[in-house]
Amino acid sequence: MYDKELLALKKANRFRQRKLYDSYVVDMASNDYLGLSNRKKSLKKAYKLLKKYKTISPKASMLVNGYHPLHQKFERLMCKLNGFEDGIVVGSGFLANLALIESLVRKSDMLFMDEEYHASGVMAARMLEGRVVYFRHNDAAHLKELLQTYSYKRAIIAIEGIYSMGGDLCNKEIFDIADEFNALLVVDEAHSSGVVGQKLLGVYEHYDIQIKSNHIKMGTLGKAYGSYGAYILASSKIISFLQNRAKPIIYTTAPSLFDIALAYVNVKYIIKNSHKLNAKKQKLQKIVKKYLGVKIDALIVAIDIADNQKVLQIQQELLQKGILVGAIRQPTVPSAIIRLIPNLAIKPKALRFVLKSMVK
Repeated sequence: MYDKELLALKKANRFRQRKLYDSYVVDMASNDYLGLSNRKKSLKKAYKLLKKYKTISPKASMLVNGYHPLHQKFERLMCKLNGFEDGIVVGSGFLANLALIESLVRKSDMLFMDEEYHASGVMAARMLEGRVVYFRHNDAAHLKELLQTYSYKRAIIAIEGIYSMGGDLCNKEIFDIADEFNALLVVDEAHSSGVVGQKLLGVYEHYDIQIKSNHIKMGTLGKAYGSYGAYILASSKIISFLQNRAKPIIYTTAPSLFDIALAYVNVKYIIKNSHKLNAKKQKLQKIVKKYLGVKIDALIVAIDIADNQKVLQIQQELLQKGILVGAIRQPTVPSAIIRLIPNLAIKPKALRFVLKSMVK
């Protein structure tokens, strides 16, 4: 069963499987942007925080009896830091996108989505039965043209703060367009929260955007925040609506309490040490600029290879030297790339070594 399909994937060099890598490998493939996945102090602090409570697991959905003081504590912290009125934690970034798109876009509404938006959003958009339009990547003029062309009761725009494969920042003009058309603006900050901004809060801080009632920010805890789960920040009315209409919130068990405790500890650490972390980030970005001649705003380096077999070969050659990089192929990207993550846990020497091999 599925033998032919699997064989076709293997022939196209698109076959994937889980692998366990040795602990000595220098990880430049994951989204652990700040290198917090190995910070044992955070582990101890999260455990200490969770021990204060009688209940240590969520038990049920948040609307039954799964909502816990730790969930609320984290939500309030994120609202305070980011300037939003209300927030809600979700089981994962994938679920957060499903929750937002599936529930917010009603029958007479229209969703305008960046063509490079995350797969979770694209999957949710497929349920909208013709109520979604894709605009050219980061093209504010094309978005505006489409908003003027279609008729709708309410417009919802979906963009990413930093796009996960190319590493490019969202176009600031889109915030202005959302205001002009009174559209809801969903910003997926999975790859920008903890990465850009003076306090590493994401693109809203990076662009100095004043938070408005039409703004929605969502992000994951499994990348820069070194944990697992997600959050949505918005006006109190939108959060209330999501609690009543978003199936991935209503019908799933509340997020893990330990993961929320770990994210809480890590967010506090990031805010306290943002100056030091930014300095480390900038040092690595300068190295990328020196060797590749490109300025990166985030911590994602996308190197176009356009050959599935070649990216796998490059990945294997570097792995033999103790360094893991991402070999990204279709359908994640249109054309094969090496995706390199110069996270803050790696040493500049290792980054220089990899970049030298890329420019040979």
